[in-house]
Amino acid sequence: MIAIDGPGGSGKGTLSTRLAAHLGWNFLDSGALYRLTALAVMKQDADLDDEDALGQVAGNLDIRFETGGQGVKSLLDGEDVSVALRSEDTGILASRIAVTPAVRAALVKRQRQFRQLPGLVADGRDMGTIIFPDAILKIFLTASTEIRTQRRHKQLKEKGESVNLSRLFREIKARDLRDQSRGIAPLRQAEDAVIIDSTELSIEEVLSKVIKMI
Repeated sequence: MIAIDGPGGSGKGTLSTRLAAHLGWNFLDSGALYRLTALAVMKQDADLDDEDALGQVAGNLDIRFETGGQGVKSLLDGEDVSVALRSEDTGILASRIAVTPAVRAALVKRQRQFRQLPGLVADGRDMGTIIFPDAILKIFLTASTEIRTQRRHKQLKEKGESVNLSRLFREIKARDLRDQSRGIAPLRQAEDAVIIDSTELSIEEVLSKVIKMI
């Protein structure tokens, strides 16, 4: 069981999926669960101020993950929402509803169900502190906000999306602050986690470091 937390470096998901593939283990993208909930909330036009309604949406999600040559495909109500899942608007809403106790309670149990043989690589912001505190290895992956913004901007441009760099910087910074200061399961480094700053490192270099640790 390996937990990978931290604000990442716009490559945390790629690192986690590649590590899981290398080990032949299961993979959990906990952020995807919150993003899927955010999409479902938008789809159902749920009241963002109604905690019970949000918890109900999270508890009744019809989701499925499919892995293949193109990576991980996320399905909501049988529809492939992999692209919409990674939009900035979805990420902002996911971060907002993640502070809702009813939503977190509904998703914690589902996340822990991913822990199956032969092993699990869990990617998120509270994997090593809250969801899997007994993970054999905990990685806290970070990078400067400037570098993360540049990497994210490049990813979005490659997908054909037009995003303002300064606005993206502000959104990433605001999300980090919101996640670090929330009352429930805040983003923080577990005491026994290994910090990896990927500001000056490539995905291959980070992956190599983690494999050596294992």
